[in-house]
Amino acid sequence: MPQIPGLLSKLPPSVAHMIEGVLQRVPALRRQLDRQYDALVAELDAALHPYRDRLPAYTRLPTQGRDRDDILAEMTALQQEEQTRWRAGYVSGAVYHGDPAHIDFLNRVYALNSQSNPLHFDLWPSTVKYEAEIVAMTAHLLGASETLDSIVGTVTSGGTESILLAMRSYRDRGRRERNIRRARIVAPTTAHAAFDKAAQSFDMELVRVAVGADYRADVEDMAAAINRNTVALVGSAPAFPHGAIDPIPALAELAQAKGVGLHVDACLGGFILPFARELGYDAPDFDFRLSGVTSMSADTHKYGYAAKGASVVLYRGEELRRYQYYAVADWPGGLYFSPTLAGSRPGALSAACWAAMVSMGEAGYRAAAARILATAQYIRRSIERMPDLTILGDPLFVIAFTSRTLDIYRVLDAMTARGWSLNGLHRPAAIHLCVTLRHTEPGVAQRFLDDLAAAVAEVKTQPPAKGGMAPVYGMAAALPMHGLVEDLLKRIVDSLYRVEQSK
Repeated sequence: MPQIPGLLSKLPPSVAHMIEGVLQRVPALRRQLDRQYDALVAELDAALHPYRDRLPAYTRLPTQGRDRDDILAEMTALQQEEQTRWRAGYVSGAVYHGDPAHIDFLNRVYALNSQSNPLHFDLWPSTVKYEAEIVAMTAHLLGASETLDSIVGTVTSGGTESILLAMRSYRDRGRRERNIRRARIVAPTTAHAAFDKAAQSFDMELVRVAVGADYRADVEDMAAAINRNTVALVGSAPAFPHGAIDPIPALAELAQAKGVGLHVDACLGGFILPFARELGYDAPDFDFRLSGVTSMSADTHKYGYAAKGASVVLYRGEELRRYQYYAVADWPGGLYFSPTLAGSRPGALSAACWAAMVSMGEAGYRAAAARILATAQYIRRSIERMPDLTILGDPLFVIAFTSRTLDIYRVLDAMTARGWSLNGLHRPAAIHLCVTLRHTEPGVAQRFLDDLAAAVAEVKTQPPAKGGMAPVYGMAAALPMHGLVEDLLKRIVDSLYRVEQSK
């Protein structure tokens, strides 16, 4: 039987989509797909389960509880092992600050507030104070002081929840004020996958519009995708894949002209871009200074340098924010209300977020942005001088690159073998490095560039190694439909939740 991905890659996309459901139901073809999926997952198994033969695995509660000191010793050993790469700057994004003193400070703040839960605001009014001030400080940073409108928001668990809540707010406003039964979101193809999650979660229609050659949103094409059910446009500042900043001023004008919302996803740029222009970089307007911007997301746990699990969603006006809230008045358990998807929330994360922001101050964020932007531009200029690699777009601090002469996924695997954890992209095939404070440490950027040059040379002269992510991305690129690729990704998630016993 021929290899199914290779066969399907030769079909026109429209035909491939028509037969996708049929393929899933034909037993012989299903078995063929299963074998290929299982082979790919098996090749990733060692990376997914590195502790299988080293640590005990639990599939039930131990009969007697383990000694606490023993547990702490085991966790300390794992922590020391796992922090090696990101502390040394081998990781794209993920840990954005990483200084031991900063981490120790946040851990101390967390310990002081470990029991707090803002659902019980009467017990922990300090958490209410922290969250209100986090929102106010973020809003001020993103233009609240330069508009007559009230910029309000809430603290969330991360950028995905911030985006989910904003889209739900637009959906419910569209239902109530415009009688829209199925709301439409219009977004560039580069907007975060959280918008897909929002559409799937809230039964909304997400229309993805191709970006231009500069990887920025095509405003004319987005305008053409607006219909009477459209409740929101989306722009990114910057977009995760290529670090491109969408033309937010033009999108803001379009949103106002069409009477729809504009959500700016600044989860990456919210705490960098406000300082970029004063540092001499060409950074466009992107925030509430533009009257057409009606909501924003900004991650405090990225370049806000808070502990993971903290983000902010902002709105132009309290009326739009209220559509985000949950309130239940007829539950026998009492009057229930919450501002976000969760009920109980870890107030310690909000306390740590507040502490990070107040301890950094504007001067601290400005200095961090200066270091990151300078390092990113050095890396960009150096890659531009490598003949086999091409920079995508015009990035500031998320540097994406591809190759017209090499399999870029083999370069990714070669960098992984050298200890680097980079982000693989596709459509087009590329890699990116999200530059953080870790990369500004002495020697890190040059080590990255030296290893990248060596990886390129290796790919040019040596045959492919077995395993790695190249086959996975290769299959994703070859298949003209999404369902089969999504099936593979779900199998990888299944594997993550499998308890691996020692063999």
